Amino acid sequence: MILTVTLNAALDITYRVPRLHPHTTHRVTEVTERPGGKGLNVARVLAALGHRTVATGFAGGGTGDALRALLAQETLVTDALVPVGGATRRTVAVVDGATGDTTQLNEPGPTVSPAEWAAFLTTYRELLGEARAVALCGSLPPGVPVDVYARLVRAARTAGVPVLLDTSGEPLRRGLAARPDLAKPNADELAALTGSTEPLRAARDARRRGAHAVAASLGPDGMLAVTADGAWQAVPPRRFAGNPTGAGDSAVAGLLSGLVEDLPWPDRLRRAVALSAATVRSPTAGDFDPTTYKDLLPQVTVTERPRGT
Repeated sequence: MILTVTLNAALDITYRVPRLHPHTTHRVTEVTERPGGKGLNVARVLAALGHRTVATGFAGGGTGDALRALLAQETLVTDALVPVGGATRRTVAVVDGATGDTTQLNEPGPTVSPAEWAAFLTTYRELLGEARAVALCGSLPPGVPVDVYARLVRAARTAGVPVLLDTSGEPLRRGLAARPDLAKPNADELAALTGSTEPLRAARDARRRGAHAVAASLGPDGMLAVTADGAWQAVPPRRFAGNPTGAGDSAVAGLLSGLVEDLPWPDRLRRAVALSAATVRSPTAGDFDPTTYKDLLPQVTVTERPRGT
């Protein structure tokens, strides 16, 4: 089983409008709702790839109830979310039908009490006993200490479970010091962490901070990985227009499934980049188009890069 952790889960709402004009009223042509937050998106893609997946984190209030009801309908992901008193956040994506551009609005999430955090830790440690790998994903809700990902990384390592960290800012910095097996920042997060806008140099720097491997999402330029075995960059065959929401989460699913299947690094990157591009082409945020994925997989180019030190 693969475990995903979403401490700040969300009910993802996508509105489609013919064209987005600021400061005006819009008639919405389509509305979709689905369980969201980075770890839940990762879990959904992992399940679609054929991996048994369990999702934990927090859910509460009427929004949390709606999220769990939708998650139950998907059937492929096991719900191990921990209840909280506050309401799960909503994220709203407004898709401009004329351009394909997306405007995203993200709520902060519920405040988590010390008792609720303790309940989560108990659940997390129990689930680690069955897990082949774990993904720690996304932002932190109010009330959760900034070093929690470092704690969760250490718990996974103590249990002998490979751990992937996908977050940003101070939680990322502290989490790296706990030595995750893999960190997956995007280019902006990597630059904010290291002060370098050159991806290869920044990825090397991030790895020196503690991660065994760093895989950086570079948007239309694909993905760069710096590992103990070497460094590679995977690039899609062309740029894709569409909704990028969830593309990084699909990349995480590609990397994590490749880890569990013991694929060579170039194949993990090829899968991650193809899944990411197929998510951009999906009509629904946080999902991927299977046909696009299968077509793209053999077209992704992987080039070896100097690993450095």
